[in-house]
Amino acid sequence: MAIPEELIYRGSYTIRTYEIDTNKQVTIASLINLMQEAAMQNVIDIKLSVWDLAAQNISWVLLRKNLKIHQLPKLNETIKVVTHPAGFDRLFTYRDYRVYDEQGNLIAESASTWLLMDTQTRGAAKIPDTILSRGQFDTADCLVRPKGRLPKLTEVQIEKKFRVNWHDLDFNHHLSNIRYMQWMFETVDSYTNGTATLQELSIVYKAEGHLNDELTVQTQQLDEHTFLHQLIRPADDQLLATAQTLWK
Repeated sequence: MAIPEELIYRGSYTIRTYEIDTNKQVTIASLINLMQEAAMQNVIDIKLSVWDLAAQNISWVLLRKNLKIHQLPKLNETIKVVTHPAGFDRLFTYRDYRVYDEQGNLIAESASTWLLMDTQTRGAAKIPDTILSRGQFDTADCLVRPKGRLPKLTEVQIEKKFRVNWHDLDFNHHLSNIRYMQWMFETVDSYTNGTATLQELSIVYKAEGHLNDELTVQTQQLDEHTFLHQLIRPADDQLLATAQTLWK
């Protein structure tokens, strides 16, 4: 059975001035925000949002995201974001995103892995049967699920420090998953001076960041286009996330 139509969300968004960079292209963070907004609307529509699950003391936690960008839309262009659940695997759930331009061309795609967390114990929660029963469909048309370990960062070549402030938090009062990525991007000079664009990202989330945490991004450049990153909390030597990025 194909993915049921009621599980698919299609949202149209016009790129606004506060979402662009100096080249009038949407920023990576803004694009990811729009993709996540579509996903939030999707789970609200199908009654599986964090607020719908709160009574069961469970909530969604993003574990991993793979992102490929083929082209960035510009100011006033309208994009369509299509997102839907992409199946289950024991404790893990998957979600796909595809972004299309006004001509229907695929310009970005992302596969993500999620875990249901027990909000009281902060540990993994079993996926309820009410959710599992809605995931019985053919995943042949879904994106390749994120898997495999990322290369280990072996040499810290670039380091940058950040403090978690109020506006860095999401509605769960944890460091926004987009901030992890943004802060890693800040260590890539070709990104910050506008001469390179992100082509691929793979990020693995390992721990939560909290208000007033002092965090450090450490980066290693593997070649002209490829970087490894990690976000750590030096106070307790906690690794919060690792990532690999490709820029051109």
